[in-house]
Amino acid sequence: MNSNGKKVLSMFLASFLIFGCSMSKRAPVTSANESYQGYYSPTPADASSNTRPQATSAPMVPSVAQKNNLTQIDPPILSPRSSEEYSKLIENKFMDTIGQNALSTFSIDVDTASYSNIRRFLNTNQMPPKDSVRIEEMINYFSYDYPQPTDNTPFSINMETIKSPWKEGNKVVSIGLQGKRVAKENLPPSNIVFLIDTSGSMYDVNKLPLLKESFKLLVKELREEDRVSIVTYAGSAGVALESTSGANKNKIISALDQLQASGSTAGGQGINLAYKIAKDNFIKSGNNRVILATDGDFNVGVSSETDLVNLIEQKRNEGVFLSVLGFGMGNYKDGKMEKLADKGNGNYAYIDNFNEAKKVFVSQLTGTLLTIAKDVKIQVEFNPLKVKSYRLIGYENRSLANEDFNNDKKDAGELGAGHTVTALYEIETTGNSFVDPLKYQNSTQSTTVPNFKTSELMTVKLRYKEPKETESKLIVKTLDESQIESTSNAINFATSVAGFGMLLRNSEFKGNTNYFNIMEMAKKYKGQDLEGYRQEFIDLISKSSFTNN
Repeated sequence: MNSNGKKVLSMFLASFLIFGCSMSKRAPVTSANESYQGYYSPTPADASSNTRPQATSAPMVPSVAQKNNLTQIDPPILSPRSSEEYSKLIENKFMDTIGQNALSTFSIDVDTASYSNIRRFLNTNQMPPKDSVRIEEMINYFSYDYPQPTDNTPFSINMETIKSPWKEGNKVVSIGLQGKRVAKENLPPSNIVFLIDTSGSMYDVNKLPLLKESFKLLVKELREEDRVSIVTYAGSAGVALESTSGANKNKIISALDQLQASGSTAGGQGINLAYKIAKDNFIKSGNNRVILATDGDFNVGVSSETDLVNLIEQKRNEGVFLSVLGFGMGNYKDGKMEKLADKGNGNYAYIDNFNEAKKVFVSQLTGTLLTIAKDVKIQVEFNPLKVKSYRLIGYENRSLANEDFNNDKKDAGELGAGHTVTALYEIETTGNSFVDPLKYQNSTQSTTVPNFKTSELMTVKLRYKEPKETESKLIVKTLDESQIESTSNAINFATSVAGFGMLLRNSEFKGNTNYFNIMEMAKKYKGQDLEGYRQEFIDLISKSSFTNN
């Protein structure tokens, strides 16, 4: 080839490489406050600076259906292999109402991690693993317009019934609790220990960098009487900040900015040290809490779930509660973190973006920090004259033995200030017919009950303890069949969320529902949506629908 030919070839190759590089450039980034569903995306150099991290926009999702056809988008794909771990979940089955089967007993659950984790998968065009879908956490991600309590109890109890949208003839019954709201200025003083995983697995942009910015939101909400310590753990545990007044925000934020990710994960050492710091600065009449932030990958030191759970239960009984925040993807250990929070009398949330951090640490700050009722248990007795069978939707890992209801030594879930908790049952009614007499059970187990009010569908009993007490209090309420066919936004929107969860799990109980019907129901009963969480839910339904097309 002559010299002119070589020049032409060189220019062609250079142009090809430049064009290829330009095509592979990432999309421009926007600030975290501008991108509602963005992940943090700072460069490694930015991770330790005071510069606010940037966010890349998540895939756009449509929010409307047009002439019964959803707007065309790229369909989600099945989640790839990873080392993420989720506890096996077997859905509740229908139970008949004969004898002791008429009783259903469970603990409340205010965790929301499953919903935001599902959102993370769908916003990266992946379907969530089946066992990551916990329907009660999806339902309880949203607040509902239940009335505030009007008596001395810390929560109101609300019950409604509607026709099942997925099985003709069945009904959905809701039990909704509304925690008493407490203004931030009326919160007791807080003694908080940030227990932060700084191991090498936390290096990713949606882990430690997002974690630090999330905690800064909480720091900005603290008062002078509140105190914060920071404990970190990697190959070993250490104190990054001694107990500091909330008035000294710059000092706390500076300590957060200096954190770097490296080393292995001595989670057990970190938890022990965090509890020691919490006890050293214990506020007798205050809120004493460790907030663990991690991807859950404990792999050095005391790392068995049994050892960690025993430690957390011991400290819980000493008045130091544990809340858990999950971050990141790829090696996420959901099952372990859920169990730790459950045993620590705290809540479990997954932070997938900056707006979720604002929800946990700003919008719902009082509920995050202040427990108003602990060991809250629910026991429902169904009237076999009216209900043939029932199924509790979700709460599979919150099930309790019937005898646990009256056992004050049995741990159960906590309710934070202002939190709402909703449980849904699907029931199969008997109409006005009687169940045939039993052949192998005595009369006390039959459907014939003396002096029974036949208009009642069910009786709901709740037990709870005041945060500092060891003896529970009992509340009893009944639901009459005359209360059926509610048109409230609360039960209808919650039912649409449950239906979406069943579709994601490909539940055997999903009946004839589909993504479009569930989306239309959610749109109809969206109600007030000041922060956009419900519209985002509708968008996620639209996005996930294409797995079936």
